[in-house]
Amino acid sequence: MVSGNYEKIIEKMSKSSGVEIDEIERRIEAKRAKLSGLISKEGAAQVIAAELGINFDNEKLKIEELLPGMRKANVTGQIINLSPVRNFKNKAGKEGKVANLVIADDTSNVKVVLWDVHHIELIEKGKLKEGSVIEIINGSVRDGEVHLGSFSELKPSTEVFANLILNKVTKEKNVFDFKVGENVKVRAFVVQTFEPKVFEKKDGSGKGSLINIVIDDGSETIRTVLFNEAVSKIGLSDLDDKEKVLNQREDLLGKEMIFVGNVRNNSFFNTPEFVVDSVELLDLDNLISGLERR
Repeated sequence: MVSGNYEKIIEKMSKSSGVEIDEIERRIEAKRAKLSGLISKEGAAQVIAAELGINFDNEKLKIEELLPGMRKANVTGQIINLSPVRNFKNKAGKEGKVANLVIADDTSNVKVVLWDVHHIELIEKGKLKEGSVIEIINGSVRDGEVHLGSFSELKPSTEVFANLILNKVTKEKNVFDFKVGENVKVRAFVVQTFEPKVFEKKDGSGKGSLINIVIDDGSETIRTVLFNEAVSKIGLSDLDDKEKVLNQREDLLGKEMIFVGNVRNNSFFNTPEFVVDSVELLDLDNLISGLERR
């Protein structure tokens, strides 16, 4: 049984074209092989869709059908979370605004980032609020989020959803089975760490921190990124104290934890990357109790 947004798109391509799912997947793998693996499965799927005469640009998609790299995504959802509008300065010193919200439909939910001042004004003037249903036209999908720029359209919708998916859909999976765009949960060991970094947040809200690590669950390894609270959760503190941080990094090696986050494509390396939202330290007593109940 197929599942996940990539598989939903494959199903939609099969229904629209009359081509069997197995044949579409064969063409996708052939396209990736032709390009020496320099394109993701999702990207190859969009190329094959175009070759089959299928155009998603003018088609309204469910949230679970959104794929990384889509540049003209159309989707409708109800606002279930609305963050305050933030002011920021870019590297050139120019001031700007950004707004974040989360929309949901009856399949999933997704974070939406607004960069255009006209869209942001709708929030500032109270025309958009939690509970509002909105239609997005020409959104750009990247890193598991929908970004709206000046060429995107945002307008109220009268669509009604009977069953909203309010919580993030998280799947427990092996690293080997990770797919770009999925929210996943995995129990894995830390096998490599890199020097953490401190940076100024783009929205001007202060400093943030990040660390890159490599985790291994026995099926595969994956480069993993942790930000802010997750950095401190795994045991890193006083990032300006390099000697202390070095010792903390050494203590991390071989530790087993539960990681929850989103799988995205690293555009620089063109490989999957795991961006962690939260970290759970293993409770051995609970694990033993769980095993005994089986």
